[in-house]
Amino acid sequence: MDDQKKPDQSTSAQPQNGEQDKSRRRESFASQDSQTAKDFLENQLKLEADAREVLPYSFDNCTQPLGALRQSIFSCLTCNPPKNLDDPYTPAGVCYSCSISCHGEHTLVELFNKRNFVCDCGTTRLPSTSPCTLRADPATGSKGVHSQEPAAGNKYNHNFQNRFCGCLEVYDAHTEKGTMFQCLGLGTVETGGCGEDWWHPECLIGLPRDWNKVKKQEAAMTEEEKKEATDGFDEDEETPLPPGFPGEDDFETFICYKCLDSNPWLKRYAGTPGFLPAVYKEGGLKDAEPKEAPAAAEAEKEQANSTKKRKAEDDLEEPDSKRTKEDSPDDHKDAKISTTSTETPKHKHDFLPKSAPTGTFSLFLKEDFRDHLCHCPDCFPNLIPHPQLREEEETYEPPLSEDGDEANGGGSQGTGSLLERGEAALSNMDRVKAIEGVMVYNHLRDKVKEFLKPFAESGQAVGAEDIKAYFEKLRGDAQGIQEAGGRAAAAGAGGQGEDPDGADNRKEQSVTKF
Repeated sequence: MDDQKKPDQSTSAQPQNGEQDKSRRRESFASQDSQTAKDFLENQLKLEADAREVLPYSFDNCTQPLGALRQSIFSCLTCNPPKNLDDPYTPAGVCYSCSISCHGEHTLVELFNKRNFVCDCGTTRLPSTSPCTLRADPATGSKGVHSQEPAAGNKYNHNFQNRFCGCLEVYDAHTEKGTMFQCLGLGTVETGGCGEDWWHPECLIGLPRDWNKVKKQEAAMTEEEKKEATDGFDEDEETPLPPGFPGEDDFETFICYKCLDSNPWLKRYAGTPGFLPAVYKEGGLKDAEPKEAPAAAEAEKEQANSTKKRKAEDDLEEPDSKRTKEDSPDDHKDAKISTTSTETPKHKHDFLPKSAPTGTFSLFLKEDFRDHLCHCPDCFPNLIPHPQLREEEETYEPPLSEDGDEANGGGSQGTGSLLERGEAALSNMDRVKAIEGVMVYNHLRDKVKEFLKPFAESGQAVGAEDIKAYFEKLRGDAQGIQEAGGRAAAAGAGGQGEDPDGADNRKEQSVTKF
């Protein structure tokens, strides 16, 4: 190893000072690689707090016994490696708890929420070598069930192979830029829909994936600027939404063109209250400012007026009747009955445009879109298969862990601090064994403390070799402590760091510095 000097060391050191340089170099390496016990504990607690923030829920129970749920689903690429799209493939999804407890060391893809899904962990869709450690085998009663029959109602798409959007691009969280949007999902792959796929905004309006990069290159004036635009494209730059795509604040969710084609009755709602104008696959949003259709505006007015009492309407009509037939009360009564009986109440679909926009497009929905869908006897059958159109869905979330207090962020079971886990293990031990264990620990602690004391007084870092040598001589406590203490005191006083025979005694590793 080259003897590289620190900036504050003299570069004209004489040969007779070489041993002191070696000692200083040894101390420098030790101080760089070491940390105090306090720093170590603080860093450990910070890591544990970060873990609790990312995984705030308890992961002790698989959701399979709860049946079909709308829940967060993960695909395990270790158990089910993705293949080519044309090759036979058996997709599988696991719940939040199983993704941590059963597949915590595997490569996972978060699919976010999937509707009416039952956890596949422990079924024939996954290898028997990866059992569900949270569920018990009904036959044996022991944890670790595998090879059970999966739920027949689960629906899958290419997301389970880590492919997303209509472009079928493999998702890489480290390189992906921009925002993706999840379709409300009105159809499965089998029915021509997307299966709640996630879409790139540019793919919904027919632009290439690198549209922003191409746009920057075209805007550059010179070849040098083009090169800079290409080189700087990936440098911490947030990708904007493409032109022709609605602003994120303008809609709540959307229905992709695949799901819309499988439910064409919805196309007439484009541009009406609660819905943005059609966003075409080729060209995007045609109108910069969404405008309500005249018929739709009339529908809103008509619906508002329909809430008034019938008596008020009759009172308004009464003067005309009196002027024409004042001498015939019975005729007036008959006229009122006739007028009322011939008036046909209008439904919301009566005010929709007579024809839907042509072409392939996606439908973007505002927050109140459900209030504007027609529920008449003719239209309601279209809503029955899609409860997400009738009311906002509930998404299952595992219970927050009861372990840990608010200061610790409420971690899940098994995620307490090292101290908490040690105390929990001690409380579960036999009382006699626990007392004996504490006595042994206290004895060892006193011995180690006595060994470390000279290092603390001299400011010397404790190296791995120091600890190894101490425990090798632990059977001769007095001699071992005396020799270790002598070495630390000598190093602190004279800066020497060699064995008596003059060999370099630099520590290649160092541990906690006290």
